[in-house]
Amino acid sequence: MIRHIFTLIWNRKRSNFLLIAEILLSFFVLFVVSVLLVSNYYNYRQPMGFESANVWEFDVTPNQDTTDRKGTLRLLIQELQATPGVVAVTHTSHNTPFSFSNMNTDQYHYKDKQAPLTERYDADDDMMRVLKFNLVAGRWFDRRDDGVAHQPVVVNQKFAEAMFGEESPVGKILTDPKQPDTWQVVGVIDAYRSGSDFAANEPAIFHRRVLQSTKIDSREYPMLLVRVAEGSGAVLEQQLVKKINRVTKGWNANVNTLEENRHDKMKFMLTPLVALGLVALFLIINVALGLFGVLWFNINQRKSEIGLRRALGATGNGISGQFLGEMLVVTTLGVIGGLALAVQFPLLGVFGLAPQVYGAAMVLATVLIFVLTAICALQPSRIAAAIQPAVSLREE
Repeated sequence: MIRHIFTLIWNRKRSNFLLIAEILLSFFVLFVVSVLLVSNYYNYRQPMGFESANVWEFDVTPNQDTTDRKGTLRLLIQELQATPGVVAVTHTSHNTPFSFSNMNTDQYHYKDKQAPLTERYDADDDMMRVLKFNLVAGRWFDRRDDGVAHQPVVVNQKFAEAMFGEESPVGKILTDPKQPDTWQVVGVIDAYRSGSDFAANEPAIFHRRVLQSTKIDSREYPMLLVRVAEGSGAVLEQQLVKKINRVTKGWNANVNTLEENRHDKMKFMLTPLVALGLVALFLIINVALGLFGVLWFNINQRKSEIGLRRALGATGNGISGQFLGEMLVVTTLGVIGGLALAVQFPLLGVFGLAPQVYGAAMVLATVLIFVLTAICALQPSRIAAAIQPAVSLREE
């Protein structure tokens, strides 16, 4: 039977070649779309590396005439920490979790190796208590880092793997050939995906934050993250805002929870993903319509062949099975060509994604193509099975 199907395909090689080319192109486009969808789903399933629940963000803007910003900020943090219901307070840079701000660099070097593009964060000794990182090696910042020769930094595992490979990262010294600065790795956290739920786990480095002087620079405007007790609400928020106004004497403070920021960022990220899903659906519908039309045309062109086979005793199920078999074989040939192209993506590192993402996308695109072709071939094969030999031969 299989040999007979291949013979029929070869006898109609010109039309089947066009069909194989259409399936190959459709598979490749579905594969690319699947890579993007699978990569976002893969990132969504990865651990965030921190806990955002019960953390409030205070974006504090000092007055222009503030003379002792450093002292005022230190006093403000002490007052907030002493407030009942507040668990911990940290002072950090503006690229807080789920913000639309970033601060990346590739200035770090270890021996002859340069770091990949790395997101830099400012952190103080209390950030661990606020965001509850998962420390996997070394330690977090503390008073032992006061006055050390090399500036202390904490990195995530992605950074450690890129820079140190199998070596233990704790204690390693990072340098910058263009500056005299040096940094010593004191700890490693497992992950830190602060961009959004769909963000990849990119290299990250945390610098120990020292409260800056009174320099007027938007990058130095205080950004505070406050972990509060579970169940805290508007009453505590009002208390903290009033305390900020009282201590700072007029600094502006905007308050958001990290969960609110996370929800807003999720909506922003979902918009292109929904659009991509609609494009994929439109593509699938067009592929299905194209295949259905081609198969319908093939049946009309082969009515005499079908009638002759029915006259020789072929059953309706046999005719239907023949058309389904031909379509599955043609689909297999197209998918093999598409897989040959798709395999180049992980080999060449296109998109820079994990190999399992490409593998899952290949499987998804393959399943979609076979399901589409089977569905599109089902109705035309039934029509072919219903053709009576007297009718088809009379038409000829």
